[in-house]
Amino acid sequence: MDFTKLDGLIPAVVQDHLSGEVLMVGFMNADAWEITKTTGFVTFYSRTRNTLWTKGETSGNRLAVKEILIDCDDDTVLVKAERQGDGNVCHTGERTCFFTRAEGVTTR
Repeated sequence: MDFTKLDGLIPAVVQDHLSGEVLMVGFMNADAWEITKTTGFVTFYSRTRNTLWTKGETSGNRLAVKEILIDCDDDTVLVKAERQGDGNVCHTGERTCFFTRAEGVTTR
């Protein structure tokens, strides 16, 4: 993985492995990447707290890794994961972090 482009971080898009629904986006540093690969649970680097955190460590809503795909530039990952706990991924209690529709967008 190329951690040089974003100050040592890579974006990690997390997708439900069955439905394909995008659940959340976070950042990983090299340590979070290694922990995710070795434990099988999605771990991120918190830019605001400057610390590692494994999704669901307090809520129980963990994300179990089923597959990881690396993009062509070697600087972003797509993690296909199984929801654990009650299945709500967002800290607001929603099932996904992507629940607000943008208004005023031209679609075709």
